[in-house]
Order: sequence, then C-alpha cells, then structure tokens
Amino acid sequence: LSHNTPLFEGITSDLFPGVKLPPPDYDNLYKYCAENCDKMNLQLTDSFFTKICQLYEMIIVRHGLMLVGFSYSGKTAAYQVLMRSLTDLSENGLNGERRTHSHVLNPKSITMGQLYGQFDPVTHEWSDGVLAVTYRAAAQQETMHGLTDRQWVIFDGPVDAIWIENMNTVLDDNKKLC
Repeated sequence: LSHNTPLFEGITSDLFPGVKLPPPDYDNLYKYCAENCDKMNLQLTDSFFTKICQLYEMIIVRHGLMLVGFSYSGKTAAYQVLMRSLTDLSENGLNGERRTHSHVLNPKSITMGQLYGQFDPVTHEWSDGVLAVTYRAAAQQETMHGLTDRQWVIFDGPVDAIWIENMNTVLDDNKKLC
C-alpha cells in the first residue's frame, strides 16, 4: 500500500544506513512485454506494465500468490504476457530467465473432491484430484524430461471461500503441507 512505503523505506534506511538500492532494470522485460502485447492485441500502458512488474517481483520471492481483482481487470492478460515475455527472455539468453509453462485450472468447474482428491468410503481408496495430478506432472518435468523451466499451476476463475481456504496450506510461506 502506498501509505506504507515511507514507513518501509524508513525502517530499511535505519537497518541499512547509507545504502541506496538502484532501480531495477526492466528494459529487456519491457521490450518483450511490448512485443507480446502486440501479438495478443493488447496495449502495454504504464499501469499494465507496472502490474506485470509487480507480479514478476512477487513470483521471484514467493512460491504461491493470488491475483485478485474485478472481472476483466487484466489479471489473466498480465500473467500471460509475463509468461510469454519470460520465455522470450530465456530463448534470447537475457536476464538469466527460464522458459515458463502454465497449467491452468478453473477451480469452480469441478467439485472439491475432484479438485483436491477424495477418499472413497466404500472401497477405502484415495483418488488424486486434478490439482495433485497437475502438480505431479509439473514437478516431473525436470526429473523426467530434464527441463528446468518454470511451471506455473494457475487457478483462473472466481475465488470461492471453500477452495481458497484449502489452498492456504499450499500457499503457506513455510512450504510444508499440513
């Protein structure tokens, strides 16, 4: 939040006196975002690029995150432009980036049992849900195919209190499943 920025800068200047961070260099990212926006028939406005950069910075420091906003506010377009731009940077050997792949799910299109997996009380068998199968496929890309590409598992759909509560464990910063 903008009103917290001066407070944060004050705390960091107290902890690291005299240290001034240089602004990040997003020239290459901007170039490929502009190219991908043209290909996708989108306009790369300053605010849209700022949102893409914010998403990129969050992806660097977090293993899970949520893009929240109104319908048609550009959430899907932002991650698609970023994904394609990171892949372009990788293919051109710039910024040390890796190719990026996405696995997109709509969590509201299936039941919670189908999404996360469920126990069958009759047969006493566990059946993996779509999310578990997708995570496993994404994780195996490196071990089975030697790909060190980024793998994004994306829930692209309306936020629901039930499925997001179940995702809290996965998005938890301690990276441990409870």
